Amino acid sequence: IQPSVQEALMEGRPVVALESTIITHGMAYPQNLSMAREVEEIVTTNGAVPATVGILRGRIHVGLTDEELEFLASSKNVVKVSRRDLPFILSQGLSGGTTVSGTMIAAHKAGIPVFVTGGIGGVHRGGENTLDVSADLTELGRTPVAVVSAGVKSILDIGRTLEYLETQGVCVAAFGESREFPAFFSRQSGFQAPYHVRDEEEAAELIASALGLGLSSGVLIAVPCPQERAASGQVIEEAIQQALSEARSKGITGKELTPFMLQKINELTDGKSLDSNLALIQNNARVGSCIAVALSKLQKARRTGNLPRREDTTSPQPVVIGGINVDFIAKAQNPVILDGGQTNTGRVRRTFGGVGRNLADCLSRLGQTPLFLSAVGKDEHSESILHYCHHMDMSAVLQLEGKSTATYCAVITSAGELSVGLGDMDIHHQITEQYVSQFKENLCQAPLVCIDGNVPLSTIQYVCQLAREHQLAVCYEPTDENKASKPFLSDSWKALTYISPNLQELRAINRTLGNPLPAGIEYSE
Repeated sequence: IQPSVQEALMEGRPVVALESTIITHGMAYPQNLSMAREVEEIVTTNGAVPATVGILRGRIHVGLTDEELEFLASSKNVVKVSRRDLPFILSQGLSGGTTVSGTMIAAHKAGIPVFVTGGIGGVHRGGENTLDVSADLTELGRTPVAVVSAGVKSILDIGRTLEYLETQGVCVAAFGESREFPAFFSRQSGFQAPYHVRDEEEAAELIASALGLGLSSGVLIAVPCPQERAASGQVIEEAIQQALSEARSKGITGKELTPFMLQKINELTDGKSLDSNLALIQNNARVGSCIAVALSKLQKARRTGNLPRREDTTSPQPVVIGGINVDFIAKAQNPVILDGGQTNTGRVRRTFGGVGRNLADCLSRLGQTPLFLSAVGKDEHSESILHYCHHMDMSAVLQLEGKSTATYCAVITSAGELSVGLGDMDIHHQITEQYVSQFKENLCQAPLVCIDGNVPLSTIQYVCQLAREHQLAVCYEPTDENKASKPFLSDSWKALTYISPNLQELRAINRTLGNPLPAGIEYSE
């Protein structure tokens, strides 16, 4: 996932997925490249982050650099990649443009709920005999992504496509004042959509409802081509019939049929179909971006209060007490880091960490959902953290006015070794005995208590005393060499059940206990 896309997702900002088959198989170079750049620009202008999906040398990319767009647009031997093609293309290290189906899979795995395309595939004309049905339709039935398109391509059997979408359980809505289902190049198809949404707010409500139900199926928002650039339905239909006849005579079928048909129709209409195609893609990008922005605002507003509230649980929860950090990881590009105030080339990325947060995250993903006791500031970092930790029970986390959320910056050599680390972690002192004691009942019933070395000494001693009195299982994560020894400054450590030190931390603990260093490990890595 491209860093700009990853950061937007972490912060809960709107992201719009874009397919790449239109680049690799829909238009000729360099028009395909300028179209791709223009669509990304439209998405950005309308307040969302574009994430064009493509396969480059056997890897799925969500978000492409300009060089990667150029590569896909200009390459001759790239493949059209749908669900069935993904395993082979990746295993062979090939490159390709993702179809609606392929893009939906990548978007869903990346956590992007809105995807903009030109038109989806469907049931081909004569499909009742050939069984030529696009995988886009079955993907919409099993992948929870909202697809914004100009309906289905008019070269297809639109009536049967709508019937097939109904069978797959896909919620289909026309966008605008009419229920008329658009026919890609044309605004009218002669068929009605089951529903319609008047604007982006209504579309966002529909998508949020579908996602909230957890149906695992998608939504299709059908947007008509702008009136002034729509092609005449009759002209297009005549061109389609002629192109179909030629395709049959040449034996063109399967995934080669759609690119052939679009190219032939463009020739037969003297470019009018391509003009409509470009207009509808640009319009879909604008509408889809506005829907993504509205959906993002809606999801943000629906998060109850400032913090997610936990549901009542029947069995006692584990309790995790520890730090939340925003980590900035700077990795140098060159083997030698230059000092003396010079700028070193490298990559900087932001992640969410903190030992306690990491432990609570892992337990949550294992289905144990611990009560997490920690502290953050009320600043620009806290909302991003809370959004990122939406799957965790953050209901007890302190959010403190006038305090800064803990941050940590690590400078790493190109070989991956830590060169220097800087931490602003004063807020961890707010994880006090007084605060933690409010949850004494939870602690006394907890099947496991985890505590990290960021927590003040008095709080660690309080938890260890409770553990002794109530025979609690306590896991201590030493965090770093300077903090590792906290429980070992008194008898508190005797209440610990588990500890997970690295060698440096273990040496520090050993020194605190006054034990000699065992022979043979002085220089162990």
